[in-house]
Amino acid sequence: MPEPRFPILTPETMTDEQRAVADAIQSGPRGSGLRGPFNALLRSPQLADVVQRVGAYVRFGSSIPAPLNELAICMAGRKWGAQYEFYAHRRLAIDAGLNPSILDAVAIGRRPAELSAEEGLVYEFVTELLSTGAVSNGAYQPVEERFGERGVMDLVGAVGYYSLVSMVLNVAQVALPEGETPPLKPL
Repeated sequence: MPEPRFPILTPETMTDEQRAVADAIQSGPRGSGLRGPFNALLRSPQLADVVQRVGAYVRFGSSIPAPLNELAICMAGRKWGAQYEFYAHRRLAIDAGLNPSILDAVAIGRRPAELSAEEGLVYEFVTELLSTGAVSNGAYQPVEERFGERGVMDLVGAVGYYSLVSMVLNVAQVALPEGETPPLKPL
């Protein structure tokens, strides 16, 4: 993997504005550290602040159950070939109860063989959204019936937010932890 493009910021190298946003990120539900996209995003502190607040909602406040939300997140990471995104959220998805075989199929760009009814409707909705930028009535209606209008928007929000995060990670060339193998192969 190429070298990261953004040197790691420390409290001593940050501006006051960057430090304030970094403190807000680290005092929120993510805990300490500026993992993933945040070191890069802090180059634009106002953007970083808005993005981290959206992300806190999408990840910790969504009306979509965690395993299904993580499925959508991993699908966004796969779409954009974001190694770090898929690596980090694969583990979170499994911890939330998603079957690893589902994530293995997503990683190789295939529809998982065994999906629950809810997993299947989220999979179809997200697949259409990521491939066309829209969702047909056939994929929309089951999600709206099961999760309501809020759930539809929360699912769109997860895909949109993690598409942005995936792009930031890819542009910044954020590396996986030492010794980890990239989970995604080219499709």
